[in-house]
Amino acid sequence: MLQNDSMLSSRRSLSICLLAGLLALVTPFLGQTSPPKQNAVRPTPPTRDPHTPGYVTAKELPDGAAPPANVDGSFIIGPTYAAAETPAEGVPKGTVIEFTMNSSDSKIYPGIARDANTFGTPDPADPAKLIVTTSHPAPYTRKVAVYVPKQYVPGSVAPFIVGADGPDALLFSALDVSIARHKIPAMIAISIGNGSGDAQGSERGLEYDTMSGVYAEFVEKEVLPLVESQAHVKLTKDPDGRATMGGSSGGSCALIMAWYHPELYHRVLTYSGTFINQQWPYNPQTPHGAWGFHEHLISESPVKPIRIWMEVGDRDLFNPNVMRDDMHDWVLANEQMAKVLSAKNYHYQFVFARNAGHVDRAVKQQTLAEALEYVWQGYAADKK
Repeated sequence: MLQNDSMLSSRRSLSICLLAGLLALVTPFLGQTSPPKQNAVRPTPPTRDPHTPGYVTAKELPDGAAPPANVDGSFIIGPTYAAAETPAEGVPKGTVIEFTMNSSDSKIYPGIARDANTFGTPDPADPAKLIVTTSHPAPYTRKVAVYVPKQYVPGSVAPFIVGADGPDALLFSALDVSIARHKIPAMIAISIGNGSGDAQGSERGLEYDTMSGVYAEFVEKEVLPLVESQAHVKLTKDPDGRATMGGSSGGSCALIMAWYHPELYHRVLTYSGTFINQQWPYNPQTPHGAWGFHEHLISESPVKPIRIWMEVGDRDLFNPNVMRDDMHDWVLANEQMAKVLSAKNYHYQFVFARNAGHVDRAVKQQTLAEALEYVWQGYAADKK
């Protein structure tokens, strides 16, 4: 009986070996018929010291403090954060109107998508260039949420802020409090959902990471007219009364909108801005994507009428990925942004947050009201 068991075990082992060998032969041929799936594993981001040599010189604030809203410069906050202030009883609350946009109705963004679990491969001749073969046309829908403050006077022309990756309920709550306290003008907030996906080859990546004025033009031509008709508001044409905001790629998008169309936007607010090399398709005029902002664009261009508030966390993203181009460090990118903005004498405020990750919610809760107040410094409420 023991001998039969031994023989049976040997046969099973032989069968497994034969099956493994057969799979090894078949697998390469299967791989030719469908793109390989890639599960990109991001390394755990290291905790960065804001006083690292080469980083911008920043003022350390007491834990729980925020930078003054009327002072330019770089600041260090944390490591603990208070929850966002909820509107007190009696504080007027704005109304939120939502509607949906379909890709079939867009002349600018008809829609693309990258196959799930695929990424891309670096160009053998240039590690800073990613080749994506799994992106293709695809439909999408996006939700747009429009916040109208209680203080808005029907028929009047209002300032506004455009936000990425909407709807953003935290923004709407912060506006309730800050508008009621007369810290910022009574503004409309337009929180626009992205077209889905992320990074190279996706609709979101195409919209947010492309170094051009196309997304701002999409908002101007296809979103704002719907906002005015759906929410029954009038939006200012004055760029000084227009702001953009976002986190991650939405943050880089916010600056891209103002950079390429300063005649439309003068005020920018970003959390963990993706000022790295993530543009796709490749453009030889801006070969390093948003990394080019601090690499040379800002320093080599005349100063633009842009006021910007930026934040990055000490545990923000550090993602070398397959490109190995040394242009995928979010902390370094934002630090270098602060340095070049300072050197060019921009009105900017940079916040380095201790004990904070990527687009850290606790940090946003504590800082958003102050950030909005900083961004809207100098705005004359009676401007049209």
